[in-house]
Amino acid sequence: MKRLTYISRLNSPLSEKEIEEIGIISRQNNQKQDITGVLIYFGGLFFQIIEGDDVKIDRLYEKIGQDKRHTDILCLKTEYQAEERLFPNWSMNVINLDNNTDLLIHPVKILLQNLTESHGIIEQYTQPAVLKIINRGINPLTVPVRKVEKIIMFADIVSFSAISENLPVELIALMINRYLEISSEIITARDGEVSKYIGDCVMAYFAPESADNALQACLNILGELKKARQSADKSSPIRLLYCGFGLSQGIVIEGNMGSAIKTDYTVLGDPVNTAARLEALTRDVKKAVVLSENVKNSTKAAWNFVSLGKHDLKGKEKSANIYYPDHELVNDFDVKDRIIQEVKSLRKETGIGR
Repeated sequence: MKRLTYISRLNSPLSEKEIEEIGIISRQNNQKQDITGVLIYFGGLFFQIIEGDDVKIDRLYEKIGQDKRHTDILCLKTEYQAEERLFPNWSMNVINLDNNTDLLIHPVKILLQNLTESHGIIEQYTQPAVLKIINRGINPLTVPVRKVEKIIMFADIVSFSAISENLPVELIALMINRYLEISSEIITARDGEVSKYIGDCVMAYFAPESADNALQACLNILGELKKARQSADKSSPIRLLYCGFGLSQGIVIEGNMGSAIKTDYTVLGDPVNTAARLEALTRDVKKAVVLSENVKNSTKAAWNFVSLGKHDLKGKEKSANIYYPDHELVNDFDVKDRIIQEVKSLRKETGIGR
């Protein structure tokens, strides 16, 4: 038997009658499936425990996840092989704490509210892969390290050192946050996983069969950055926002890496290093997207790839065949001098250094 505990936030307030109706419908449906549990409502939040047959609980939780009445659904715990039911006589008992004025209940309300807020904050600092594991009710620390094949992406802002040395911190933060927002949203929309932010660099990975998605994500990000630059006013650092991409593919180690002080769920291996080297190469070859031969061979769409020949990459014993996709967003990448001029112009426009 499986027992699952989750918490969620309502999209809009529910009346007392609507909450009662949820209880009635839940009891009717759960009785048919031999599912028991409790649903606690307070301050626009749901806290629910459901228990029953593994398959039936999974099916119910999937249905709960599709219910548009609530959002921010977070699985707090999943117990496998539970021997006894906690609520054998409740097919679904609904408790509305908003109607309870008992002073002893008040600390419970505060506890659940703080729990929800804390998890919301932690989500902002947590890698999506870890959140997926948590939402399956699994402790991420128990997930074993494994070898898997991935497409690795490195994306980095061009001439960031020159920019950061000449602009105040608030403008630099504005530029980086806009860049990370654009990159992360597009990578996620293309089924990629943002692994980490390393200064002004985004490291992400895709499934090996998603080479086209990885490459299209690069082009989409370049397109959005171009729009952002063109729409930025003369005093905005967004005018300076250009980035390069390196894509590689191969076997990596995925899992928990770290110490008792700090643990990171990440990927390590030669493809990661190669992607970083390829991204750095974009400045020399003046192409915004550079990829390895195995990424090129994994694509299925009709890309027009152009060979850059063999290149020696730091840490690699053999020269590697390098390619880029022939595209206007990729080809227009001779931007170092342009950025320096824009930095000078921005300093003049904003009065920096006067």
